[in-house]
Amino acid sequence: MPLLNIIILTYQEELNLPHALRSLKGLDCEVFVVDSGSTDRTLEIAKSFGARVVKHPFESHARQLNWALDELPLVGPWTLRLDADERLTDELAAEISRVLSSTPAAITGYLIKRRVYFWGRWIRFGGYYPTWLLRLWRTGMARSEDIWMDEHMVVTSGSIGKLQHDFIDENHKGLAHWIDKHNRYSDCEVMEINAASGQSSRQHIGGAVARKRFMKNAIYRRSPLFLRAIAYAFLRYVILLGFLDGRAGFVFHFLQGFWYRLIVDAKLYESQTDKLSRGGAETNRGLTNFHEPYERPEYDREQRADVVGSEPGH
Repeated sequence: MPLLNIIILTYQEELNLPHALRSLKGLDCEVFVVDSGSTDRTLEIAKSFGARVVKHPFESHARQLNWALDELPLVGPWTLRLDADERLTDELAAEISRVLSSTPAAITGYLIKRRVYFWGRWIRFGGYYPTWLLRLWRTGMARSEDIWMDEHMVVTSGSIGKLQHDFIDENHKGLAHWIDKHNRYSDCEVMEINAASGQSSRQHIGGAVARKRFMKNAIYRRSPLFLRAIAYAFLRYVILLGFLDGRAGFVFHFLQGFWYRLIVDAKLYESQTDKLSRGGAETNRGLTNFHEPYERPEYDREQRADVVGSEPGH
């Protein structure tokens, strides 16, 4: 029986998946690749690394992950979630092997630091590092929040520890893909806000995630449309020293800290204007139909350009 089950959600990930799977070498693990209709070499690559491939239609990242947790034969005592554009550092892989064999029974999950790379540069400033994410848990002891955006894993009981070393998030698909992906992220966020699903469906989470969510819901979302995007970009790039990330950091913080937030506000404004013109009827005109085939946001999730800096996209 392996020590670790690893779940990777994929769609058209031939450029990213080899890096993720290569980083797992040496771990006592079984890897499950849950694919939602790839037509490139994703499945071929997964099988060449010895991963078990399972196909399942995509609804949302949270539902795809929860389906995997419910339906896959996860026999290892621990489970790790990894996105296709992420990889473990050698130090983290060694730490996982060492720590899991001696973890106290009271600890049911571990937070791990995400280290984001953009254009080959580590994005260290702008409030972007460290970002702690629950990625490792005792099998059967955690589930994803069932929401469109900013979902997190939640352990059902026990306490949460922290690992010392990082995992790396680096997408190899290029800037055009990054922009398209974040445009789709903005659709998700607008639909969630319009449906008022964010508060009722989220489970209680403490620590840094709770603080970031409070800042987003109590301050950012109550601030004026458009102006808040400018203020947030200034916060990230100037006050939180994003300018120290160099040329790559300038592009990253501008696109994710300003452009993405501005797109969300513009789509919110458009949908609210439509709602008024339709006499209060809900509308998501122009937003993505997530039941149609597309380059799905298989979420680098933690990198969505969330004001809270949690799990969307990079």
